[in-house]
Amino acid sequence: MSDSAAQRRARQTVVNLALSLLATIGLVVAIVLIVPRDDTSQIQRIDYVAIAQAAADESKLKIVAPELPPEWWSNKAQWSAKPADTVPAFTAGFVGPENQYIGMIQGFGGNPTWLALKLQGTELTGAKPAQNLGQWDIYTAKVKNDPAKDWDYVRVLTLNENDYVILYGNGSVDDFDQIAKSIELRKAM
Repeated sequence: MSDSAAQRRARQTVVNLALSLLATIGLVVAIVLIVPRDDTSQIQRIDYVAIAQAAADESKLKIVAPELPPEWWSNKAQWSAKPADTVPAFTAGFVGPENQYIGMIQGFGGNPTWLALKLQGTELTGAKPAQNLGQWDIYTAKVKNDPAKDWDYVRVLTLNENDYVILYGNGSVDDFDQIAKSIELRKAM
């Protein structure tokens, strides 16, 4: 009699364990389905034009704030008056409607070494004319990445021999063309 009672208790323990496991899984699923989730981007949009204007007022330099194509927005804008590399720079990041990214660095008083450090891992592969400003030098990564990384495609516009505008990112060539054209128009003003 005690042998069958022990077997019954052992089976009941397994059944109770299975039931509690199912109840726990049911609660987890219910919580996951009930709790609301915000699927919008948590990256805030930045008023890069206002930051560029404030930096221009502070530095007395002509900082470019390109007009972005429709549906593009800025996720970053910053003025560094005294950075570690000693080249004052305005940096901005631009995000497109399909999450493509183009970053911009406008460096003042740079030198070939500063530029070479920025372009590490790339090689000069071409050029595109810049309206009344010379040309954009095009650099591509020596090692191709799939998917493309931010410094796989870079454009550099040299101004006054030691001021530079650098565009880099994973946007298409057309995206780069649009932003470069806006920079050319702003810089020519």
